[in-house]
Order: sequence, then C-alpha cells, then structure tokens
Amino acid sequence: MNKRVLILHGLGGSDFPHWQAQLASDLIKENYIVSFPAFPNRDNPDLNEWKEFLKEEIKHFKPEIVVCHSLANVLWFHTCDELDIKLDKLMLVAPVSRNRVVKEAQSFYPYPIAKDLKSREIIMAASTNDPYMEIEEAIELQSKLNIGMKIMENAGHINAASGFGKLDCALDWIKREEVCEENR
Repeated sequence: MNKRVLILHGLGGSDFPHWQAQLASDLIKENYIVSFPAFPNRDNPDLNEWKEFLKEEIKHFKPEIVVCHSLANVLWFHTCDELDIKLDKLMLVAPVSRNRVVKEAQSFYPYPIAKDLKSREIIMAASTNDPYMEIEEAIELQSKLNIGMKIMENAGHINAASGFGKLDCALDWIKREEVCEENR
C-alpha cells in the first residue's frame, strides 16, 4: 500500500531548494502519494483561512503522514482538535516560539499546546540555534507534548536559508516501518 503524505509549509512557502520540496520529490520517487499544497497568502497568512484550507485538504487527500515546518506546526496545533483523523506519523520541524509573535502571522498567536496531536507516532526536530525558537523552549514544548525529539546542532531554522535543501533524516523516518507496540 502506498502511504499518503501531506507536507505543510510555513510562512513564505517551502519552494525548491527547501528540504520539503526535495522531500516531496524523493517520496514520489519511492511511490508515496504526496500532497504539497501552497497555502493562500503564504507571505501574509490568516489563521482562519489556513485552517479552512487545511481541513479541506485533509478531507480531500486523507493523509496517513503529515510533515509540518515552522508556522505549519502552529497551524496544526490550532487545527488538530477540530480534525477527526488518526495519522500513522506526524513530523514537527522547527516550530516557532510561543513568546515571539511573527509580525506577518499575528493571527496565529497565541497558540495552544494540543493535548492530542492525532498521530500514533510523532517526532519533533529542533535546532540549537533557530532564530525563531531557542532550544530551551523547544525542549520545554517537546516535554509538554510528550513526544520524541531530534536536536540538530547549528541547523538554524532548518530551511534552505540555513543550508537544508535535503533532509535525509526526514525521508528515512517516514520510510521506516516498524510494528508499533499497540499493533502487536
């Protein structure tokens, strides 16, 4: 069975050479079914507009795996309680601080810490020098969410600007198939 992967970009999008664009291409080569939509007004987003767009995309596409970057993590936190879904995997990459409002995305703040992220397996990736969230806050968020975390040394915002045109660990994590404890 070919897994369905929904890739959600943050503020400004994740056009090539961003790792999300590379990931979409690599997943398609591995026979995954991929949706990598462009949110409306991606440079000046509105939370309600993005939420409605995401809900429609999930209803239409029915993903089994979701990959979020940056502001898309905040979107997921705002939206997941409204979703009737149970993902196989959820990847949260480079979330943004709850203490620092990004001017272009003011409607996304403040944001909640979701109690149920709607996935069987979840991982968060954060950088030791992300300008949008200090590592201490990332660790605190990871602890509150009670999920696994990969800390990347000096990876910036884990985007093309910080040198990530490819993020092989993301592809490897998605492709990894293990029998979950609850499925044994």
